[in-house]
Amino acid sequence: MPANIIRFVLLVVLALLVGTMFGIWAGYNPSSLSASAYVEQQQNAIRGLNVLLPLMGAACILLSLGLAILSSGDPRSRYLLVAAALLMIVAGLVTRLGNQPINAVVITWSPQAPAANWAQLRDQWWQWHVVRSLAGVAALGLAVLAVIGARRPAS
Repeated sequence: MPANIIRFVLLVVLALLVGTMFGIWAGYNPSSLSASAYVEQQQNAIRGLNVLLPLMGAACILLSLGLAILSSGDPRSRYLLVAAALLMIVAGLVTRLGNQPINAVVITWSPQAPAANWAQLRDQWWQWHVVRSLAGVAALGLAVLAVIGARRPAS
């Protein structure tokens, strides 16, 4: 029973996390925004997501690895869960080393007077976001495969 609870929590939290990544990717491409609109949008997202999403990602990594340990009798699910955790670690490293340093700069700007290189930083941030989104979608796919294909003990 505990494994079923972990499966459920993992899929819900990971789906929320990756859904947020995908929603940003699909609906918030900042390439056509003015400098002030970009700064306002990005600062709002930083305030709302910069702590929450990494915490959700860390929880998903731990849940995946915990579930992989509980899946010792099911090598296929175990390997899929470990691979999903590795992809989530990649997404986390991209966030920490690629996106968050840019967020730390953008949060200090005034929307009325952004830095001269705001478009360059915007584009770099977006490239990192696409990379982490792809890693997140792949992690979700592997986690779903692991959960729906998991061997269940006979009742």
